[in-house]
Amino acid sequence: MNKSFLLIFLLVFTSQFSFSQGNPTARYEIDAKRIGINPLDKDALPRSREFIRLDSTYYVGYMMEGTYKADKSSDYLGFKNSIPSLKKAFLLLQKDYGRNLKTIFESPQNYMQSMNKYVDFLQISSTLKECYDNIEMADSVMWVLDVFSSYNFPKDHLGSNTTRAWTYHRNRFFTSEKFSFLKNSVEENEKAAFGYCYLALDKIDANRVKNDTWFGPAQAETDRMGVFHYLALLHCYNKNYDSSEYYYQRLAQTGVVSWNNYGNEKHELGEFSVALEYLNRDKYKYQQKILKEPFYFIPMLNVYAGRTKDAMALCKEAIINSGSTPGFGWYNIALARSYMYDGQLDSTEYTIQKAADFKEIHIGTTLTQSQYDFTINLLKLQLNERKIALVKFENKGWWYSPSALYNIASLKFAKMLLQYVVINQMAANPERDRTVYDLFCGESTTTFDEAFYLIKDFSPSYFVKKYEGYQTTDPRKNLQRYFKLFTYQMQRMNGDEDKAFDGYKQMVKEVLLDTAHERLFLGRLYEGLAKGYKEDGNERDQNFYANALYEEYPQLLPFSGITVPIKLNTSGVNDDNTNKVLKELKQCKINWVEEADGNTPIANISFVKKGDQYEATVSVKSGSNLPMVVNEKMLFKSPDGAGKELALRLFGKSGAMVFERRDAGN
Repeated sequence: MNKSFLLIFLLVFTSQFSFSQGNPTARYEIDAKRIGINPLDKDALPRSREFIRLDSTYYVGYMMEGTYKADKSSDYLGFKNSIPSLKKAFLLLQKDYGRNLKTIFESPQNYMQSMNKYVDFLQISSTLKECYDNIEMADSVMWVLDVFSSYNFPKDHLGSNTTRAWTYHRNRFFTSEKFSFLKNSVEENEKAAFGYCYLALDKIDANRVKNDTWFGPAQAETDRMGVFHYLALLHCYNKNYDSSEYYYQRLAQTGVVSWNNYGNEKHELGEFSVALEYLNRDKYKYQQKILKEPFYFIPMLNVYAGRTKDAMALCKEAIINSGSTPGFGWYNIALARSYMYDGQLDSTEYTIQKAADFKEIHIGTTLTQSQYDFTINLLKLQLNERKIALVKFENKGWWYSPSALYNIASLKFAKMLLQYVVINQMAANPERDRTVYDLFCGESTTTFDEAFYLIKDFSPSYFVKKYEGYQTTDPRKNLQRYFKLFTYQMQRMNGDEDKAFDGYKQMVKEVLLDTAHERLFLGRLYEGLAKGYKEDGNERDQNFYANALYEEYPQLLPFSGITVPIKLNTSGVNDDNTNKVLKELKQCKINWVEEADGNTPIANISFVKKGDQYEATVSVKSGSNLPMVVNEKMLFKSPDGAGKELALRLFGKSGAMVFERRDAGN
């Protein structure tokens, strides 16, 4: 070897060695200065840039920069911009200290020497993995987990195997065409998720003795609880309810259960009161910028119970508290649903469009963008049908009104377009049986009532057989009545009105349910009976069930096509404007009667003039003398549209105290 070659070799080797080790003096200064700096405080970002200037080959500056950006992120762009710094820190730390990490648990001396690097490695790996997850880069999530697992730490502080299980489950409806690690069916992906959970348990057992020495004798049980959390979720989705209940009970006994997830399991089992109790426990648990699922699912349970005002209030609270952060779009979807079942169609339309226009990212949840888009379109479809029904309700002679006919034709055309979109979304969904047809699936984002609006116009005979099948195969006893209800509803849509009517009559004799939490179910049952008796020509029983529907869920009536008898009493100011209001009110599809019997609600409207405005006060008692509307007030200047609005408020619709006229058909 000649001298010149030796000199070149030494220069190259020295430069590589210096690059790999960086500047020891600068690194010592960085390590000293980082003490006491919270990477989430405002001082962290300028400090991180200072550290990068001191030594651009040292991971600490990039770690602090990426961690700070990730913590402040609440949208796609923010998380995406956090990744380059975190990824660089991830690679640089391993380049310089990877060998030390591999031997950290071989001796106390090694542990003390590398403990800070290990903690940093955990922080970087966790934050980088979460950023990838938040912007739907599942392959990159798995890359981080694979790299971390390659160190074969005896204790999996990152939860790499359970995170793999979560990642398979969260992306179960995709295939390897979307993400390379996935299998090619929902069933195979779920099997892989279970496999990683059981692998995690095996590793806990295999390393228990060593980890007991390092972390104390209770560490293995704590780690098992982390795995049980995911096993409970997986078993619930796969309808292994006994196993799911076992794991939730174990988690509850040790005080580490997610009451939110446990509540969703109870929701799926039809135990609605318990579901509501559990979801409320976790309502304010999570402070970070993620979707807080209780604020989505509690309003859904309130809709089942007819507590639409409570549902709206909770959604508005969530929207105010979240701002434009993850969850904002989901809360607006929940609010739109609450408005719809309260009869406020104009507010429904505004709110659902706000959700559609928001770029939601789905953090800390298995709910996905495809479910988000599908739920929005399904609510739009239901809204469209209610708008058609509203045109008919507000003008009992709609069939000879050109404007009403035009509005209905326009809405039906829009409905056809929406149906095309929704049915294509359904066709592309490989788990539609589980998350839509099954009803109440914990991974579903729609209600049982919305599922009916989806399927009722598509092959009713197919769904009659399907829901007859659920009555014999589905293990959820509390939901048998819902499967029967769907069977009868689909029979009616299939033209078998007599068979459906017989089913309704039998069901009302034997159904046992939680009436405080299942008023929407009762409303649909009474609606079917009222229509059946009408077709039978039995006016007395038709009015009985129309009144029963009014008492259970009055906001459904204007959109049901059922004509309910009401006795109207008016008092107060009597002038041209109030007479116009009353004339418009009496054009609505209500059977106005002079005498009331036990099936006839009695409405009282009082008018008072206040300056250039009128105040109408509405009260209604049902045929059984139950107070349904109590002193509901509405202010208006122009009589145009006020009568139609008062008609809706007779049926429990909320709304602004000051009425502003809606456009016809909206």
